[in-house]
Amino acid sequence: MGRLCHMKLQDLPQVDELAGKLTAATGIPRLLATGIARRAIDGARNQIAAGGVADAEALALTETKGVMADRPTRVINATGVLLHTNLGRAPLALPAIEMAGEAGTTYGNVELDVAEGRRGERSAYARRLLTSLTGAEAALIVNNNAAALLLALAAIAAGKNAVVSRGEEIEIGGSFRLPELMAASGAHLVEVGTTNRTRLSDYRNAAGEAAAILKVHPSNYRVEGFAESVSYADLADLARETGVPVIADVGSGLLDARVPWLPGQPPSWLAEEPGVRQTLEVGVAVVLFSGDKLLGGPQAGIAVGRADLIRKMAVHPLARAMRIDGPTHSALVGTLEMYAADRGVEIPFWSMVALSYDGLVDRHEHLLEQLGSTGEIVAGESLPGAGSVPGETIPSPNLLLHGNADWLWQRLLDASPPILARRREGMLVIDLRTVDPDDDQLIAAALA
Repeated sequence: MGRLCHMKLQDLPQVDELAGKLTAATGIPRLLATGIARRAIDGARNQIAAGGVADAEALALTETKGVMADRPTRVINATGVLLHTNLGRAPLALPAIEMAGEAGTTYGNVELDVAEGRRGERSAYARRLLTSLTGAEAALIVNNNAAALLLALAAIAAGKNAVVSRGEEIEIGGSFRLPELMAASGAHLVEVGTTNRTRLSDYRNAAGEAAAILKVHPSNYRVEGFAESVSYADLADLARETGVPVIADVGSGLLDARVPWLPGQPPSWLAEEPGVRQTLEVGVAVVLFSGDKLLGGPQAGIAVGRADLIRKMAVHPLARAMRIDGPTHSALVGTLEMYAADRGVEIPFWSMVALSYDGLVDRHEHLLEQLGSTGEIVAGESLPGAGSVPGETIPSPNLLLHGNADWLWQRLLDASPPILARRREGMLVIDLRTVDPDDDQLIAAALA
């Protein structure tokens, strides 16, 4: 599109003409282009009437670029943050993508028992996978973990007391606050302990009039120093003593603390992360966790545990409002099947975790050679991300590029597809742990 400078009122383009140019140049849908063209022409007219100069096409193109930047598009993640919240968290495994695609483009047995030829139960197969993988009696799937927590409290403790440690009254991204969610569930919040120290006796003193004890794993924060908390096992013992069930929100969705799908010992940075299976084994009644994050699947909320309590959640009126759609359900099934088939290491999150340090050094060296610019490879770290395992990092080599970090950072974002890197101490940081090897060349080309 050419630019028309020093326009006069009679030189302003027609709306349809300008909209057509915008669509041809950027691919923006004609409906959006028409609105942008109209606003640009009106803005240019006002500028000219005020004695200024205006370029309607330039105004329209600027707005169009801003609108199209919000359109869903692929981004290369060179930040080293494996679960990047701004980039959609966990990329899905190919089997999960294929199942979601089939579910979205064909009819399926969402609520059909094919063997019997009658109405079936929603998510029956996924629930079977979850109980087999975790050892739970029953399972339920909703649209995210906050929904799972809201549903658990509404079904088990509405109108009654729910006990929680003051140190676990969290706020996470998007101003989500646990006390507000508990209030929305209809449960009465009973705070025990202090911000940094809660003892078993605190829970015991409040359990007599409670319908549930809630424990929230600090998946996006860490309390250090003069701190004390109560283990899942001790709370489960208290539950057996008092008859008050424990609901554990373990957050990130590590199915098994042994991480049997990775070769060797579990990564040291997972040492404090509770496994869903182990939390159930000590006697916790209901365990809640995310379908994305460490599980590596689509966004979902999962509840596993005692059959009677899961049943209460399943028949609650809120459950229908929180259920996931067909393609998301299929993507979750595809992910869970990979764990069940001993292919968990092929899930993108875990395959990135499993990349060798030396192999990453080789890729960074090759990238630096291609750039022919001043830089250095240093010992650095990648982050699990998305509020998982707070404070923990994964050893990784980093490529530091000297020069104007802000300019380089923006140059990468302007590439096609956009490339997101990090800036640190005046240098651009590239971490290839989160980059598909086939995309290394795209980064080199964008920076060359």
